[in-house]
Amino acid sequence: MLLLFLLISNPVKDVYEPSRQRMVEEQIIARGVNDSLVIDAIIKVKRHLFVPKTLTSSAYEDHPLPIGYGQTISQPYIVALMTELLEVEKTHKVLEVGTGSGYQAAVLALLADSVFSIEIISELAHSAEKRLDSLGYNNVTVKAGDGYKGWKEHAPFDGIIVTCAPDEVPALLLEQLDTGGRMVIPVGSYYQELLLITKDSTGITEKSIVPVRFVPMIKGD
Repeated sequence: MLLLFLLISNPVKDVYEPSRQRMVEEQIIARGVNDSLVIDAIIKVKRHLFVPKTLTSSAYEDHPLPIGYGQTISQPYIVALMTELLEVEKTHKVLEVGTGSGYQAAVLALLADSVFSIEIISELAHSAEKRLDSLGYNNVTVKAGDGYKGWKEHAPFDGIIVTCAPDEVPALLLEQLDTGGRMVIPVGSYYQELLLITKDSTGITEKSIVPVRFVPMIKGD
C-alpha cells in the first residue's frame, strides 16, 4: 500500500518534457507552424518512445533519425508542417502511408476520429502496432501492406498523409481521397517536393509547399 501511495503522490516525471517544449518552440513555432491543436498534439506525444533506445537522447533534435530497415522517423518540423497542412478535424478519417515507428500516427490520433496506417515492412508494422496499443492510441489501425494500393475497405478518407516519396502521386490514393479532402505527399526521386493536393467536385488541385527529402516509397510484389 505504501508503494502504491508513493506512486500516486509522486508520479513518474517525464524528464524529456523540457526537451519537447523546446523542440516545439524552437523548431516548429519559430518556423511558422501555428495551429494550436497540432502544437498541443506534438507536445503530448512522447517522441522519445518512438525511436530506438540507443537514440533516445536525440529524439528531440532537429533532424530525422534511423529506425531500422533503411527507414527514418521524420524531422519534427516536417511532421508538424505536414499535419498542419492536412487540416485534420475531430470527425475525420485519415489514411497514413508509411507507419514507420508510429510517431506520425500517434500525432494524428489526437486530432482525428480514426487513423488507418499502412507499412510495407512487416516488422515495422507489427512493432508500431504494439507500441501504439501499449501507449493507448486506440483509434489507430495498422496493417502491413502496399501503400500504393491504399486501404479500399475504409475509403474514402478525409485526409491522406504519405511519409515516403513515390516518383508520382499514386492513382489509387487519389481515388480514395474523399471530395473535400486533402492529401500531403512528398513526390520525386532524388529531388522531391512536398505537395498539398485538394479534391473538390471539379477535380484535383496540386500545390508545391517546400523541397523535402524522404525515403523512397516501396512497391509491393
